[in-house]
Amino acid sequence: MRKPASRASTKDVPGTARKPPAGKPPAGKPSGRAGAKRQPDRADPRSPGRPAAGSELRAELLDAAIACFTRSGIAATPLRAVATTAGVTPALVHYYFGDKASLVQALVEERLLPALAPLRQRMAGAGEDPAALIATFVRGVAEAVAASPWLPALWVREVLCEGGGLREILFDRLVPELPQMMAARFAAAQATGRLNPDLDPRLLVVSLIGLTLFPAAGAPIWRRLFEAGDLDGEALVSHAIALLDRGVGVG
Repeated sequence: MRKPASRASTKDVPGTARKPPAGKPPAGKPSGRAGAKRQPDRADPRSPGRPAAGSELRAELLDAAIACFTRSGIAATPLRAVATTAGVTPALVHYYFGDKASLVQALVEERLLPALAPLRQRMAGAGEDPAALIATFVRGVAEAVAASPWLPALWVREVLCEGGGLREILFDRLVPELPQMMAARFAAAQATGRLNPDLDPRLLVVSLIGLTLFPAAGAPIWRRLFEAGDLDGEALVSHAIALLDRGVGVG
């Protein structure tokens, strides 16, 4: 007597899918929450043209924001422009900073204040001699500009220009005590005959800023005008100190 033919397994029948074991999702379908967004700092390894992840990407976004702000100004720069400059989607800018106000605050806390911190430390220990104060300030500004080349242009646009987005932050956070401290020390030197009596100590501070930040901000113009590619940051420092040394002496 012939035995009945055994039932063929589904795996032997072409085009017939096997039923997955209970509790195991079908192959090719994600487990867990469907459609969950991938966090930027867990991205796959970078492919050509793909932005970095995590803290590296955040730093790149701040760099892009500085480039946009110095070129177009804070008020005229939408977050989309920052994203375009960084080569990412606007959603990533929102992910890391939320809105533009938070982006500007991050720029102040993480870039602007650290850029000026060494200058403030230098001036705190500069002493009372007016010549030493002047030289310390000039060299301190030069070092800050060398480390953060964007600083002069951003300062001119967003602090000095009317309506600049960083003007009030100047009075509240950036250097509220430094100009007053310098003016007070110049006044004390003037009272003891160590500073030209014809000078106003407050305007001397203004002159110091004018001889340091302004030439740095206008360097692309005057270097082209005078074909002065040979004049570097050290040349500016030497010029400013020599010019001021003649004017601060007792007249």
